[in-house]
Amino acid sequence: MIPLSVLDLSPVVEGSDAGQSLRNSADLARHVERLGYNRFWMAEHHSMPGVASAATAVCLAYVAEATSTIRVGAGGIMLPNWSPLQVAEQFGTLAALHPGRIDLGLGRAPGTDQAAARALRRNLATDANQFPNDVVELMDYFQPPEPRRVRAIPGEGLDIPIWILGSSLFGAQLAAMLGLPYAFASHFAPDAMMQAIQVYRSTFQPVSRPSSACDPSNRRTTSIRSPIVALSFQSPARIRSTTTSSTSSRSCGSIRPSGACVGRAWPQSGTSLGSSMSSHASGGTHPWRRATARA
Repeated sequence: MIPLSVLDLSPVVEGSDAGQSLRNSADLARHVERLGYNRFWMAEHHSMPGVASAATAVCLAYVAEATSTIRVGAGGIMLPNWSPLQVAEQFGTLAALHPGRIDLGLGRAPGTDQAAARALRRNLATDANQFPNDVVELMDYFQPPEPRRVRAIPGEGLDIPIWILGSSLFGAQLAAMLGLPYAFASHFAPDAMMQAIQVYRSTFQPVSRPSSACDPSNRRTTSIRSPIVALSFQSPARIRSTTTSSTSSRSCGSIRPSGACVGRAWPQSGTSLGSSMSSHASGGTHPWRRATARA
Protein backbone atom coordinates (compact mmCIF):
# COMPACT_ATOMS: atom_id res chain seq x y z
CA MET A 1 0.00 0.00 0.00
CA ILE A 2 1.25 3.48 -0.86
CA PRO A 3 1.76 5.52 2.34
CA LEU A 4 -0.57 8.52 2.51
CA SER A 5 0.27 11.90 4.02
CA VAL A 6 -1.28 15.36 4.37
CA LEU A 7 0.05 18.74 3.22
CA ASP A 8 -1.81 21.50 5.06
CA LEU A 9 -1.84 25.28 4.55
CA SER A 10 -3.98 25.92 7.64
CA PRO A 11 -6.65 27.71 5.55
CA VAL A 12 -8.36 30.70 7.15
CA VAL A 13 -12.11 30.51 6.55
CA GLU A 14 -13.97 33.77 6.03
CA GLY A 15 -15.47 34.89 9.33
CA SER A 16 -12.89 32.95 11.33
CA ASP A 17 -9.28 33.78 12.23
CA ALA A 18 -5.76 32.38 12.09
CA GLY A 19 -5.91 31.03 15.64
CA GLN A 20 -8.92 28.86 14.85
CA SER A 21 -7.30 27.77 11.59
CA LEU A 22 -4.22 26.52 13.45
CA ARG A 23 -6.41 24.70 15.96
CA ASN A 24 -8.19 23.10 13.00
CA SER A 25 -4.81 22.00 11.64
CA ALA A 26 -3.97 20.33 14.94
CA ASP A 27 -7.35 18.58 14.93
CA LEU A 28 -6.73 17.39 11.37
CA ALA A 29 -3.29 16.10 12.31
CA ARG A 30 -4.72 14.12 15.24
CA HIS A 31 -7.45 12.72 12.97
CA VAL A 32 -5.12 11.49 10.21
CA GLU A 33 -2.72 10.15 12.86
CA ARG A 34 -5.53 7.91 14.12
CA LEU A 35 -6.18 6.82 10.52
CA GLY A 36 -2.56 5.73 10.13
CA TYR A 37 -1.29 8.48 7.83
CA ASN A 38 2.48 8.70 7.52
CA ARG A 39 3.23 12.44 7.57
CA PHE A 40 1.61 15.79 8.29
CA TRP A 41 3.40 18.64 6.53
CA MET A 42 2.71 22.36 6.49
CA ALA A 43 3.82 24.87 3.85
CA GLU A 44 5.38 28.33 4.03
CA HIS A 45 3.33 31.01 2.27
CA HIS A 46 3.37 34.72 3.02
CA SER A 47 1.03 37.71 2.71
CA MET A 48 -1.98 35.50 1.87
CA PRO A 49 -5.14 36.21 3.92
CA GLY A 50 -6.35 32.64 3.39
CA VAL A 51 -3.23 30.88 4.71
CA ALA A 52 -2.13 30.78 8.37
CA SER A 53 1.05 28.69 8.06
CA ALA A 54 3.50 31.54 7.32
CA ALA A 55 5.54 30.95 10.50
CA THR A 56 5.89 27.31 9.53
CA ALA A 57 8.32 26.11 12.21
CA VAL A 58 6.13 27.66 14.94
CA CYS A 59 3.01 26.02 13.48
CA LEU A 60 4.80 22.66 13.33
CA ALA A 61 5.79 22.93 17.00
CA TYR A 62 2.11 23.33 17.87
CA VAL A 63 1.03 20.38 15.69
CA ALA A 64 3.84 18.12 16.90
CA GLU A 65 2.87 18.80 20.51
CA ALA A 66 -0.76 17.94 19.69
CA THR A 67 0.19 14.55 18.18
CA SER A 68 2.37 11.64 19.25
CA THR A 69 3.38 9.31 16.40
CA ILE A 70 2.80 10.90 12.98
CA ARG A 71 5.82 12.50 11.31
CA VAL A 72 5.55 16.31 11.21
CA GLY A 73 7.41 18.54 8.81
CA ALA A 74 7.64 21.40 6.36
CA GLY A 75 6.53 20.97 2.80
CA GLY A 76 8.25 23.21 2.66
CA ILE A 77 10.50 25.89 3.97
CA MET A 78 11.34 28.41 1.22
CA LEU A 79 15.08 28.53 1.75
CA PRO A 80 15.79 31.83 -0.12
CA ASN A 81 13.82 33.57 2.66
CA TRP A 82 16.14 32.30 5.37
CA SER A 83 19.76 31.72 6.25
CA PRO A 84 20.64 28.00 6.40
CA LEU A 85 21.76 28.43 10.01
CA GLN A 86 18.36 29.80 11.05
CA VAL A 87 16.57 26.83 9.48
CA ALA A 88 19.01 24.36 11.06
CA GLU A 89 18.42 25.85 14.52
CA GLN A 90 14.62 25.97 14.12
CA PHE A 91 14.29 22.39 12.93
CA GLY A 92 17.04 21.24 15.27
CA THR A 93 14.88 22.57 18.11
CA LEU A 94 11.83 20.73 16.76
CA ALA A 95 13.81 17.49 16.44
CA ALA A 96 15.23 17.87 19.95
CA LEU A 97 11.69 18.17 21.33
CA HIS A 98 10.19 15.47 19.07
CA PRO A 99 12.98 13.01 18.21
CA GLY A 100 12.53 10.85 15.12
CA ARG A 101 9.38 12.68 13.97
CA ILE A 102 10.57 15.82 12.14
CA ASP A 103 10.98 16.22 8.35
CA LEU A 104 12.39 19.22 6.50
CA GLY A 105 11.32 19.91 2.92
CA LEU A 106 13.12 22.72 1.09
CA GLY A 107 11.92 24.83 -1.83
CA ARG A 108 13.59 27.60 -3.82
CA ALA A 109 10.51 29.77 -4.50
CA PRO A 110 9.63 32.66 -2.16
CA GLY A 111 6.13 31.34 -1.40
CA THR A 112 4.54 34.71 -2.12
CA ASP A 113 4.37 37.58 -4.63
CA GLN A 114 7.28 39.85 -5.58
CA ALA A 115 6.44 42.63 -3.10
CA ALA A 116 6.36 40.28 -0.11
CA ALA A 117 9.42 38.44 -1.43
CA ARG A 118 11.40 41.68 -1.33
CA ALA A 119 10.23 42.29 2.23
CA LEU A 120 11.31 38.77 3.25
CA ARG A 121 14.79 38.80 1.76
CA ARG A 122 17.47 38.61 4.43
CA ASN A 123 19.65 41.00 2.41
CA LEU A 124 19.48 42.78 -0.92
CA ALA A 125 21.97 40.35 -2.48
CA THR A 126 19.89 37.23 -1.76
CA ASP A 127 19.61 35.16 -4.93
CA ALA A 128 17.28 32.18 -5.42
CA ASN A 129 19.98 30.68 -7.68
CA GLN A 130 22.05 30.25 -4.52
CA PHE A 131 19.63 27.50 -3.50
CA PRO A 132 21.90 24.44 -4.15
CA ASN A 133 24.73 25.96 -2.09
CA ASP A 134 22.30 26.87 0.71
CA VAL A 135 20.99 23.28 0.78
CA VAL A 136 24.51 21.89 1.14
CA GLU A 137 25.34 24.41 3.87
CA LEU A 138 22.17 23.48 5.75
CA MET A 139 22.96 19.78 5.48
CA ASP A 140 26.42 20.41 6.93
CA TYR A 141 24.89 21.95 10.06
CA PHE A 142 23.14 18.64 10.78
CA GLN A 143 26.35 16.60 10.61
CA PRO A 144 27.83 15.13 13.83
CA PRO A 145 29.70 17.55 16.08
CA GLU A 146 33.15 18.49 14.84
CA PRO A 147 35.40 21.51 15.21
CA ARG A 148 33.79 24.35 13.25
CA ARG A 149 33.46 28.06 13.81
CA VAL A 150 29.65 28.18 13.40
CA ARG A 151 27.47 25.43 14.87
CA ALA A 152 23.72 24.79 14.86
CA ILE A 153 22.71 24.10 18.45
CA PRO A 154 20.23 22.46 18.61
CA GLY A 155 20.73 20.84 15.21
CA GLU A 156 24.09 19.19 14.79
CA GLY A 157 24.06 15.40 14.83
CA LEU A 158 20.26 15.16 14.85
CA ASP A 159 18.19 12.85 12.64
CA ILE A 160 16.31 15.29 10.37
CA PRO A 161 15.52 13.93 6.90
CA ILE A 162 15.79 16.62 4.21
CA TRP A 163 13.57 16.58 1.13
CA ILE A 164 13.90 18.69 -2.01
CA LEU A 165 10.59 20.14 -3.22
CA GLY A 166 9.96 21.12 -6.81
CA SER A 167 7.60 21.52 -9.73
CA SER A 168 10.26 21.38 -12.47
CA LEU A 169 13.27 19.35 -13.55
CA PHE A 170 15.63 21.57 -11.53
CA GLY A 171 14.48 20.18 -8.19
CA ALA A 172 14.50 16.61 -9.51
CA GLN A 173 18.08 16.97 -10.74
CA LEU A 174 19.27 18.58 -7.49
CA ALA A 175 17.64 15.92 -5.29
CA ALA A 176 19.15 13.16 -7.42
CA MET A 177 22.62 14.73 -7.36
CA LEU A 178 22.57 15.13 -3.56
CA GLY A 179 20.99 11.71 -2.94
CA LEU A 180 17.95 13.26 -1.22
CA PRO A 181 14.23 12.39 -1.30
CA TYR A 182 12.16 14.38 -3.80
CA ALA A 183 8.63 15.77 -3.42
CA PHE A 184 6.91 16.92 -6.63
CA ALA A 185 4.16 19.56 -6.59
CA SER A 186 1.76 18.06 -9.11
CA HIS A 187 -0.88 20.63 -8.12
CA PHE A 188 1.36 23.31 -9.70
CA ALA A 189 2.76 21.50 -12.74
CA PRO A 190 0.90 18.24 -13.46
CA ASP A 191 2.21 18.02 -17.02
CA ALA A 192 5.82 17.91 -15.82
CA MET A 193 5.29 15.29 -13.13
CA MET A 194 6.20 12.08 -14.95
CA GLN A 195 9.26 13.59 -16.63
CA ALA A 196 10.54 15.00 -13.33
CA ILE A 197 10.12 11.65 -11.58
CA GLN A 198 11.86 9.85 -14.44
CA VAL A 199 14.80 12.28 -14.32
CA TYR A 200 15.05 11.87 -10.54
CA ARG A 201 14.99 8.08 -10.65
CA SER A 202 17.38 7.71 -13.58
CA THR A 203 20.03 10.13 -12.26
CA PHE A 204 19.82 9.43 -8.50
CA GLN A 205 23.23 9.13 -6.86
CA PRO A 206 23.33 7.43 -3.45
CA VAL A 207 25.58 9.36 -1.11
CA SER A 208 27.13 7.98 2.08
CA ARG A 209 26.74 10.34 5.02
CA PRO A 210 27.70 10.01 8.67
CA SER A 211 24.29 11.34 9.73
CA SER A 212 20.78 11.08 8.33
CA ALA A 213 20.33 14.49 6.79
CA CYS A 214 18.81 12.53 3.92
CA ASP A 215 16.39 9.63 3.64
CA PRO A 216 17.69 7.05 6.15
CA SER A 217 17.50 4.25 3.59
CA ASN A 218 19.61 6.29 1.13
CA ARG A 219 17.31 5.10 -1.65
CA ARG A 220 15.29 6.93 -4.28
CA THR A 221 12.22 8.25 -2.48
CA THR A 222 9.46 10.22 -4.18
CA SER A 223 6.39 11.98 -2.83
CA ILE A 224 3.62 13.39 -5.04
CA ARG A 225 1.54 16.30 -3.77
CA SER A 226 -1.93 16.57 -5.25
CA PRO A 227 -5.14 18.38 -4.19
CA ILE A 228 -7.98 15.93 -3.54
CA VAL A 229 -11.57 16.65 -2.56
CA ALA A 230 -13.66 13.54 -1.80
CA LEU A 231 -17.33 13.63 -0.76
CA SER A 232 -20.32 11.33 -1.09
CA PHE A 233 -21.82 13.05 -4.11
CA GLN A 234 -20.38 14.49 -7.28
CA SER A 235 -21.87 18.00 -7.10
CA PRO A 236 -20.78 18.83 -3.52
CA ALA A 237 -17.25 17.67 -4.36
CA ARG A 238 -17.20 20.05 -7.31
CA ILE A 239 -18.36 22.91 -5.09
CA ARG A 240 -16.02 22.10 -2.22
CA SER A 241 -13.09 21.97 -4.63
CA THR A 242 -13.55 25.68 -5.34
CA THR A 243 -12.60 26.28 -1.71
CA THR A 244 -9.34 24.42 -2.34
CA SER A 245 -8.67 26.37 -5.52
CA SER A 246 -9.20 29.69 -3.79
CA THR A 247 -6.02 29.14 -1.76
CA SER A 248 -4.19 29.43 -5.08
CA SER A 249 -5.92 32.68 -5.97
CA ARG A 250 -5.92 36.04 -4.16
CA SER A 251 -9.35 36.93 -5.53
CA CYS A 252 -11.21 35.55 -2.50
CA GLY A 253 -8.90 36.68 0.31
CA SER A 254 -9.80 34.45 3.26
CA ILE A 255 -11.25 31.11 2.20
CA ARG A 256 -14.95 31.60 1.61
CA PRO A 257 -17.61 29.00 2.46
CA SER A 258 -17.97 26.11 0.01
CA GLY A 259 -19.22 27.32 -3.34
CA ALA A 260 -18.73 31.02 -2.57
CA CYS A 261 -15.96 31.28 -5.13
CA VAL A 262 -17.63 29.23 -7.88
CA GLY A 263 -17.06 30.91 -11.21
CA ARG A 264 -14.57 33.34 -9.72
CA ALA A 265 -11.57 31.63 -8.12
CA TRP A 266 -11.68 28.40 -10.10
CA PRO A 267 -8.69 28.39 -12.48
CA GLN A 268 -9.51 28.73 -16.16
CA SER A 269 -10.20 25.48 -17.98
CA GLY A 270 -7.27 24.40 -20.09
CA THR A 271 -4.58 25.85 -17.82
CA SER A 272 -2.22 23.48 -16.06
CA LEU A 273 -3.43 24.57 -12.62
CA GLY A 274 -7.06 24.44 -13.71
CA SER A 275 -6.66 20.93 -15.07
CA SER A 276 -4.84 19.80 -11.95
CA MET A 277 -7.35 21.26 -9.52
CA SER A 278 -10.43 20.06 -11.39
CA SER A 279 -9.12 16.59 -12.08
CA HIS A 280 -9.07 15.69 -8.39
CA ALA A 281 -12.60 16.74 -7.44
CA SER A 282 -14.62 13.54 -7.33
CA GLY A 283 -17.70 12.20 -5.62
CA GLY A 284 -19.09 8.72 -5.10
CA THR A 285 -17.89 6.18 -7.66
CA HIS A 286 -18.04 8.55 -10.64
CA PRO A 287 -15.17 11.03 -10.98
CA TRP A 288 -16.22 14.52 -12.00
CA ARG A 289 -13.20 14.57 -14.25
CA ARG A 290 -10.70 11.76 -14.64
CA ALA A 291 -7.31 12.58 -13.20
CA THR A 292 -4.77 13.64 -15.81
CA ALA A 293 -1.80 12.98 -13.54
CA ARG A 294 -0.91 9.52 -12.29
CA ALA A 295 0.89 9.14 -8.98
